[in-house]
Amino acid sequence: MSDSGGTFQTNAVAILGTGSDVGKSLVTAGLCRLLYRRGLKVAPFKAQNMSLNSFVTLEGGEMGRAQVLQAEACGIQPHVDMNPILLKPQTDQQSQVIVHGAVWKTQEAKEYFGNKTALFELVKASYDRLAEQYEVIVIEGAGSAAEMNLRDRDIVNWPVAEMADAVVVLVADIDRGGVFAQVIGTMDLLAPQERERVIGIIINKFRGDATLFEDGVKMIEARTGVPVLGVLPYLRNLELDQEDSVDVDRCQLTPFSSTTINVAVLLLPHMSNFTDFNQLAAESDLALRYVRNPKELDGADVVIIPGTKTTIADLEYLKNEGFESAVKRQLRHGSEVVGICGGFQMLGARIADPQGAEGGGETNGLGLLDMQTTLLSEKKTVQVHARPLIHDSFSDCLITGYEIHMGMTEMKGLQPCFEILSQSTTVFDGACHEDGKVWGTYIHGVFDQPSFRRKWLNQVRERKGLGLIDLSVSVLVSQRLANAQDRWADHVAKHVNMEPIISSLRLT
Repeated sequence: MSDSGGTFQTNAVAILGTGSDVGKSLVTAGLCRLLYRRGLKVAPFKAQNMSLNSFVTLEGGEMGRAQVLQAEACGIQPHVDMNPILLKPQTDQQSQVIVHGAVWKTQEAKEYFGNKTALFELVKASYDRLAEQYEVIVIEGAGSAAEMNLRDRDIVNWPVAEMADAVVVLVADIDRGGVFAQVIGTMDLLAPQERERVIGIIINKFRGDATLFEDGVKMIEARTGVPVLGVLPYLRNLELDQEDSVDVDRCQLTPFSSTTINVAVLLLPHMSNFTDFNQLAAESDLALRYVRNPKELDGADVVIIPGTKTTIADLEYLKNEGFESAVKRQLRHGSEVVGICGGFQMLGARIADPQGAEGGGETNGLGLLDMQTTLLSEKKTVQVHARPLIHDSFSDCLITGYEIHMGMTEMKGLQPCFEILSQSTTVFDGACHEDGKVWGTYIHGVFDQPSFRRKWLNQVRERKGLGLIDLSVSVLVSQRLANAQDRWADHVAKHVNMEPIISSLRLT
């Protein structure tokens, strides 16, 4: 890793953390963008990701959304080699294991860890393929870099850093408190060969006057012998896709009003792909709230039931919490009800899981659409382009999205919501009640295109008696979100010293 002069020369930098949710994903994305701006061919890599927020690549492979964001920062198409293993929790002890974009098996943690050697070979194969194509790989770790009890099972932090011969940047979160213990404790728990790889520390999510922490920087550097590359101030309204529930937490207390379109998204225990609503939440005429109890539906113009990893279990949760009657009450009072993926399946009369795809069993649906769903063990993962059929005026605004589901839905005389254009034969998606007040789709990202989003929002505005808003407003929203990568990269460049990272890279 080092030459005779003691300087590091590598083609990889690993972003490891002092704990979970310290900002590794976004720091990785920022570094990816800055390296891409320098004209380098750069790609992200995370050996193992645990998340219910996933994406489907052009090839039909499933991967974590964090690496999709990072690939976009690099100016490249996402590929499953950037996230060779994705764990999608189904229960507290069990996860569906996605390997190289496809379902491998469903396992409990103990069984999964027993496959470490075989899984790490798959991780290595993915990394090697990326390393052949790109000049620099930016690796993201998982959780804490110093989980002593997990060292013998780790396939995402130090084994990957060592495999790639990477230098390491350690990220800590000062916002949660205890940053000295985070950093110094982590460094003290590292093995000597691991500490040697750490070339810098980034203190993330600082609030207030950073000059007041200058003595803290000196203390950390004195105790660890490692330079602090930067203190990153907390950046409000970042508007980048988050892997975890940051945006969900922020939106829970959003107030509804008579002058906004009020959207309530049911907060399911195993909700997946909440990034479906990021573009909606960014619209200035919309108030989006994630709701945990039925009373929070009061005032909603639209109720959305999102995707889920465990459809039957989460549907039973909704019933037990009183949401079934509350949603139907909102519908009677004029609200629109929308279901996406698992939420679409819940709108029907019946859901059955005869093959145990999500744990088995069957139950009655909400009965809002005349259809029934059978969950199957084979998962459908595909990108789609579609033409809306919900309303005649929507037909000219095409949408692009992706499907991730394990079910077949049979409908009885219902109008489909979309015509899929990316198939060799005519295929339809979703279902819509004849009055248009209840509809559902399997397509994730259905609200991402500004044309469909604005026409749908204007339809809701018209029903509420509000004036219509021009399409250009939603176009600007999408453009603003697209520029969020550069806004974040500018922020990182301003506050982080990149030179130690750049000088460590073996560039030809």
